[in-house]
Amino acid sequence: MREIQAGKIAETVARLCMEANYDLGEDVLKAFKEGLKAEESPAGQDIFKQLQENARIAAEERVPMCQDTGVAVVFLELGQDVHVVGGNLVDAINEGVRKGYGEGYLRKSMVAQPIGDRKNTGDNTPAVIHTEVVPGDKMKITIAPKGAGSENMSGVRMLAPAVGVEGVKKFVLERVKEAGSNPCPPIVIGVGIGGTMEKAALIAKRALLRPIGQHSKFPEVAALETELLEKVNKLGIGPQGLGGRVTALWVNVEVYPCHIASLPVAININCHASRHKEAVL
Repeated sequence: MREIQAGKIAETVARLCMEANYDLGEDVLKAFKEGLKAEESPAGQDIFKQLQENARIAAEERVPMCQDTGVAVVFLELGQDVHVVGGNLVDAINEGVRKGYGEGYLRKSMVAQPIGDRKNTGDNTPAVIHTEVVPGDKMKITIAPKGAGSENMSGVRMLAPAVGVEGVKKFVLERVKEAGSNPCPPIVIGVGIGGTMEKAALIAKRALLRPIGQHSKFPEVAALETELLEKVNKLGIGPQGLGGRVTALWVNVEVYPCHIASLPVAININCHASRHKEAVL
C-alpha cells in the first residue's frame, strides 16, 4: 500500500487549476493554426488570429484565457493500492480548488444552492469529482474547468435503438445548430453513446479529454467522428457564430455497452478554450 499525503493532493490540484486556465494544450494551439488555414471567411480568419494571440497573452502573463474560469471538474483515477493520509481525499481536492482559484485570481462561479438565493460559495468549491478505481499505486488527477456558455448547450437524449447511428447523427447536429454562437465556436464536441443516461453524459465529457486529432480506436466510431465533424462544419455557423467553414475543431466519440431496449446519447460541447491539465502522483 502506497501512501499519498492529502496536502500533496491539494497542492497539485491548486497548480492544475491555474495551469488549465492559463495554458492551452499544444493540440488546441495546432488546431487554431489549421483552422486559420481552412477558414475562408475574413471575419473567421481574424477570430482565429485573435484566439492565438489571446492564448499567447494568457500563457506569458499567467492570466486566465477566459473570464469564465468554470466549474472545477476533476477526473480522478485512483490506484487501488493507494492510501490517502493526513486528511480526506475529497476535502483535499476542494482545498486545492480553493487555493488555486484564490491565488490564481480565477473567477469564483459556484453557487451553494441551485435554487433559492443562489449565494456564491466564494471559492469555487465544491468541485465536481468523477472517481475511477484502477489497478496500481498511483493517482492521476485531471482538472477540466468547464464554463457555463458551452456546458449549457450540452444535452442528453434517450433514443430508440431502431433509429441507429442516423438518429445519433441527427441529434448531434440538431444540438450544435441550436447552440449556434452561444458556446463560442470553434467548438470541440464530445459525444457519449451507450450505458445509461448518466453514463452517456459522463463519457461525453470524458471524451473532451482526448487530444484533438486523435481518433477512437474503434474504426466504425472513428468514421463517425470524421463524418460528424464534416457535417457540423457544413452548418456554416463559423467562428464565434459569424459564419464560415470551421464551426468545430474536432469531434470525439466514446461508446459503452447499453441495454437492448435503449440507445442513450449525450453531447458535451466545449468552447474553443478546451482546457484540461493532468498530473500523476
